[in-house]
Amino acid sequence: NNPIYLRAIEALRQSFLAIWAQTDEIQLSVTETELRWSDVPVLVEATKSTDSLPWLFFKDGIREVVVQRGFEESEVVGLLDIVQRSRNAAPEQDDLLTMLWEKDFLNLRYRFVDLTVESTAPLDTSLPAESRPAEATPQALEEAPPEMARPGVVSLDDFDSTLYFLDENELQYLTDAVRAEYASDLRRNVVAILFDVFEQQTDDKVRDEICAIVDNLMLHLLSAAQLSTVALLIREALATAERGREITPAHARALRAIPDRLSAPEALAQLLQALDEAAELPPQQELSELFEQLRPSALAVVFVWLGKLQNAALRPMLEAAAARLASAHTNDLVKLIGDPNPVVSHEAIRRAGDLKTAAAVPPLLRIMTEDDAAARLAAVTSLTEIGSPSALQVIERAVEDAERDVRLAAIRALTARKYRPVLPRIEAVVKGKALREANLTEKMAVFELYGALCGDAGVPQLDDILNGKGFLGRREDPELRACAAMALGKIGSRIATDSLRKATTEKEVLVRNAVSRALRSGS
Repeated sequence: NNPIYLRAIEALRQSFLAIWAQTDEIQLSVTETELRWSDVPVLVEATKSTDSLPWLFFKDGIREVVVQRGFEESEVVGLLDIVQRSRNAAPEQDDLLTMLWEKDFLNLRYRFVDLTVESTAPLDTSLPAESRPAEATPQALEEAPPEMARPGVVSLDDFDSTLYFLDENELQYLTDAVRAEYASDLRRNVVAILFDVFEQQTDDKVRDEICAIVDNLMLHLLSAAQLSTVALLIREALATAERGREITPAHARALRAIPDRLSAPEALAQLLQALDEAAELPPQQELSELFEQLRPSALAVVFVWLGKLQNAALRPMLEAAAARLASAHTNDLVKLIGDPNPVVSHEAIRRAGDLKTAAAVPPLLRIMTEDDAAARLAAVTSLTEIGSPSALQVIERAVEDAERDVRLAAIRALTARKYRPVLPRIEAVVKGKALREANLTEKMAVFELYGALCGDAGVPQLDDILNGKGFLGRREDPELRACAAMALGKIGSRIATDSLRKATTEKEVLVRNAVSRALRSGS
């Protein structure tokens, strides 16, 4: 990120533009002290040292370099890196030619000569010039009869009829074997070899080195999107930690810690972001194998990304991973209910309910005391799914919650469960003034719960609301009276029916219709 370096690279790229306006490639010949273009020196170095660019190429056999359009965009930095490494390389390390071959440039070509052949003198230099055989010209070779073969050239016709010529089946076998060799994944072989060496070699230094190599290799495989190989590496590491011969506790811990690198928040977040933005996902099997290796520490990151994924194809696999981790590690799931990130907390609350995790009730009770209404509503929904006695006790308190949606969810949950311990609390709500100001939906829910629990003991209260008159003959609000009628129909006893019949001639249409429905439901 050095600004001077970045400006220099940008200036280098810009300088190519003028050249590409005239030609599509630059062909440079290399001598010991010069780089020449069209036989004109364009770089001259007086000394032969590692600081001399011509000598750096020449000493390793490179005699020509061809740079093509597009080289400056993605490959110029790679060439500069190779030049620097070659200058600092020790004698036993790779030479410049090997580094260029490994880099496999697309827009850079080079021609080299074998130094051993170049420095070898011709065999006939000891003969007098007049006794040396005349050099065969192309014209002479063309005019020569067929039986005069060019020296050093072997004709396939000489072997076509021999006993050792390969038949069609053998050629096909070799072709298939070569194709299979090139198609095989060498990375998986490398992983297998590393763990084989680890198991066979009991020396601590060897195993320390392999642990370090495996740790770095996993990061490289992740960056190269070799997800199936990463999954294989993690499985082999865990298996080796269990079956390794004479393995020390330190080495076993190092191997078991390898999956934690994948599940670390930073690494996993980067991986999921790359997958979400990818134009094409790796095969589903590879992603599934990778997600199966995630550890409980990945739950929070997975929950966050479930809420913001854009790639629809990735979501089912991440959902499956979240479900597997949550069901297998409920203790970690319960801890996330109190996470400060609301996205993580809400997802943990929801999944605790789906799994009917009774251990989630205490943290859900704490959620019910917080200011986040959405979290309280999610907690009531989760407690309803859990349905244990302790969960219903927490829901009972939500009947008097400050948020209408939370109250409604709690009331409906208790109605479905016919939770009788809530009767005193709901009776107080029915008698209270706050219910008179609630909307019709909440009034209906409260009276439905009351009617399901109170029995005949609640008929006088309901009859008073439906048929009673207050000061100066005033009656209750029509909505409240209609709800009381529905509650009486829920009770369905004789005295409840008698109370309903008193209101069959009611002038209020809303009340009269409610009474009619209640009588039909009671009968």
